[in-house]
This record gives sequence, structure tokens and C-alpha cells, in this order.
Amino acid sequence: MKGLALGLILALSVGPVIFTIIKQSIYNGHEGGFSFVAGVWISDIVLVILSNAFTELVKELLEYKKLIGYTGSSFLLAMGIYYLFFKKIKIRTNGGGLEVKLDRKDHTQIFLSGFLINTLNPSVIIFWLVNATAFAVTHTVQQRIIIFTTCILFNILADAAKVLLAGSLRKRLTVHNISLITKISGGILIGFAFALIYGIIFWSDKVH
Repeated sequence: MKGLALGLILALSVGPVIFTIIKQSIYNGHEGGFSFVAGVWISDIVLVILSNAFTELVKELLEYKKLIGYTGSSFLLAMGIYYLFFKKIKIRTNGGGLEVKLDRKDHTQIFLSGFLINTLNPSVIIFWLVNATAFAVTHTVQQRIIIFTTCILFNILADAAKVLLAGSLRKRLTVHNISLITKISGGILIGFAFALIYGIIFWSDKVH
């Protein structure tokens, strides 16, 4: 139950990841959406393992919260500007009108974007560290494995549902609508980038 509750919080949290999942699924279909969330899943699994097995290491990483935050916000800002001003929308089809499958390079780029967006977000690191530390005090290693495995699996199912729902909308959208959604997604990413920068500055001022 605790794992499900933790997974529900993570699945319903509003951040750059959820909007990029929707954008990738609409623009690149189910393949693009699943490549992106796979990167997010691997990032979460790595952070969960580090937070539980190497708590002190993760705490040391938080000493570089400002650097991680600025790097992450720069990455979000660059993506947002690209989607808002430079991304050209084309329907990926072959001569027979069938959807063209993404190649290995496409999958790798989308996967890495998911991994980096999630990993370079200090709030994600803090989320896993706080919960890992809290459960370490009151739960055994076996119980924590169950809790975090349940959380990750629930989040995987939730992300898969988001990809399928968003991907199914793709068939009903025109190039103009997809272009509009892409620009909105870019604007949202830029907004999150500035929000992340503000959070870093506010956190720094509060500490000092």
C-alpha cells in the first residue's frame, strides 16, 4: 500500500516529464512515447538504487544541487526553445500512407532526452532521497525493496497508459494541430526551466 501510494504521487505529479511524454507520443506515436518513458524509468531505477544503497553519496550530490539544477534548466530551456521556434512538423509516413518506424538513432535520442530530463531535475533526486531516508528508519531492506518496486511498477503502468492515450489521439490530429501542441509543449518546458531556476535561487537565498 505504501508503494502504491508513493507511485500514485509520482504518477500524478505535474512536471516537464508528463508534458514531454504527451508531446513525444503525439509527434512520434507509441514508439517515440515508449522510448522516452523508458529513459525516465531507467533514470528512476538508478536514482532509487543510489538513494537506498548510497544515501550519503546522494546527499553529497545534493551539495551540487545548484549546478545540477542549472544544467537541467538549461537543457529544458534549450528543448523548449527548439520545440517552440525551430521544430518543423512532418508526418512520418511512407509512400503507402503507413507510419514510418523510428530508427535506432531516433530511439536513442528520445531515450536519452527522457533520461536527462528526469535525472537533471533536483526535485526528482530529493523525492527519492527523502523517501528512501524516511523508509530506511522504519523499514527493513526487504520491505523497502517491496515498497520501491511496487512504486516503480505502478509508475511504469501509469506512464504506459499516458503514452497509449496520447498516441491514440495522434490519428485524429492534423499537422497544424500537432504543430500547435508542439509549440505549447515548448512553452511549457521553457516555463518549467525558469521555475526550476527560481526554485534554485529561492532555495539558495533561504539557506543563506
